[in-house]
Amino acid sequence: MAPSEVLAQGLNALVALLRERGLRMAPLWLFVELADEVHELENFFFDDPLLWRMHALASPALDRFFVGVSAAGYQYGVIPVDIAIVLALLAWRRWRETLFAASSFIGSALLNLATKQFFQRDRPSLWDSVAPEHTFSFPSGHAMGSMTLAMVVFLLAWRTRWRWPAALAALAFVLLVGLSRVYLGVHYPSDILGGWAAGMAWVAGLYIVLYRNGGPWKRGAQANS
Repeated sequence: MAPSEVLAQGLNALVALLRERGLRMAPLWLFVELADEVHELENFFFDDPLLWRMHALASPALDRFFVGVSAAGYQYGVIPVDIAIVLALLAWRRWRETLFAASSFIGSALLNLATKQFFQRDRPSLWDSVAPEHTFSFPSGHAMGSMTLAMVVFLLAWRTRWRWPAALAALAFVLLVGLSRVYLGVHYPSDILGGWAAGMAWVAGLYIVLYRNGGPWKRGAQANS
């Protein structure tokens, strides 16, 4: 059996399992559904129309704004904040929180690189972008990285009074970063959805594994073992 047929059968089996498990596995289910379509080289009906609609809004001011947002969504924002969070947790000697954050950030980046190489989806080429990219497209690294950071911050803040401000700030940031990539024409909307779903599924899975006996900041031997 050809590798592509094996992958297709595996994806179909995983989709069936996720449908049985319901909303608890919704992010993973969404990613698998998107990945299955990308693997089969199917076109998403909403990709090109949304790209053109965003491009119709283009202006020099919006160009500058979204180029800045895009930069904050990766090398000038997400990566420095990821590092700062891990270092801060280490300084506070919160070992399990450090493991959770570091595993989330590093694992997300490695998974994104691996999936891009596997699917090798070409980027949109509907117009000449003001901030062109030349790597593969699915899933969006900016979307996955920003969602990973947002999920880590939100889950770490869950047992504190900052959980809802953290949730609102994280949501706004994730949406802006995803929107910037579509506006710049360097990602299909389905790439953004795939990145969001993959980042959310990865962090949620780690959280479940590491905090089976209680959430972050729980005092005692269990939380810091």
